[in-house]
Amino acid sequence: MKQVTNTIVMIRPVKFRMNEQTAVNNYYQEDKGIVDANTKAQQEFDGFVNVLKEVGVQVIVINDDPKNDTPDSIFPNNWVSFHENGDVGLYPMFAINRRRERRPEILDLIETSGFEIKNIIDYTEAEDEEVFLEGTGSLVLDRTNKKAYCALSARADEELLIEFCEDFEYTPVIFTAYQTVDAKRLPIYHTNVMMGIAETFVVVCLDCIDDKKERKNLVNHLKNDGKEIISITEDQVNSFAGNMLQVAGSGDKRYLVMSLAAFKSLTKEQVNKIEKHCAILYSDLTTIETLGGGSARCMMAEVFLPANK
Repeated sequence: MKQVTNTIVMIRPVKFRMNEQTAVNNYYQEDKGIVDANTKAQQEFDGFVNVLKEVGVQVIVINDDPKNDTPDSIFPNNWVSFHENGDVGLYPMFAINRRRERRPEILDLIETSGFEIKNIIDYTEAEDEEVFLEGTGSLVLDRTNKKAYCALSARADEELLIEFCEDFEYTPVIFTAYQTVDAKRLPIYHTNVMMGIAETFVVVCLDCIDDKKERKNLVNHLKNDGKEIISITEDQVNSFAGNMLQVAGSGDKRYLVMSLAAFKSLTKEQVNKIEKHCAILYSDLTTIETLGGGSARCMMAEVFLPANK
């Protein structure tokens, strides 16, 4: 199984703003009164797409539908995942207004872009029970070693994670990751904010895992799979340095994609460690990060589907 793909889906926003429904447990969102947020988010989105395309990443850009009023549609990785065997996962979303992001025509457009969808595994009925698992936000997948790393939270249910692992034949690696909010330790809403797995390394904030046994278990899994662990701090997590994704560009060259804020937060030593494995690519996503509470990785839904015959 491949860990890295050359093709990603991105949704261009039309009604981007701070989503009050997600702010209840996404403590990275800040309402800074940014004027004309949607226009600024579109400019950041277009700039990011250009950065990816310039190195040969295939980006399938799909416009959001304004009638749905979906402020977070720019983060498609939370509701869908695409897999090498032709499976597609559809996921239950915590925020009611985010459930409208799941548009069947998006899957149709991916098929017309040359990919085959063989089977849809739909977990969305769990929303009726107030149970959630938000795609590759909640699940950081080591696709090669078939492991699903998951920080439990209001948006990542343990039983549903186990169900996903049974369906997709992954081994669950479960823990809780915390951040300090007003002097309290509260669960981080998505695993992909504090860790990102690449082919030969992982960027992770071990300090977010307060339980020593859970932290040791995570480290053992990563070491046993031969991943170099590049540790980041909680301050760097606040700059979205955990929200990174490795992609393939022209000539199969590897890139670790992140935001400008994430890149600026890294030390020279961390940059050197990453660059031993692959090149770094970054783009300014300030408005999207500030109001959306998500960053580069959240904006990219990786396509591993087989090509249409």
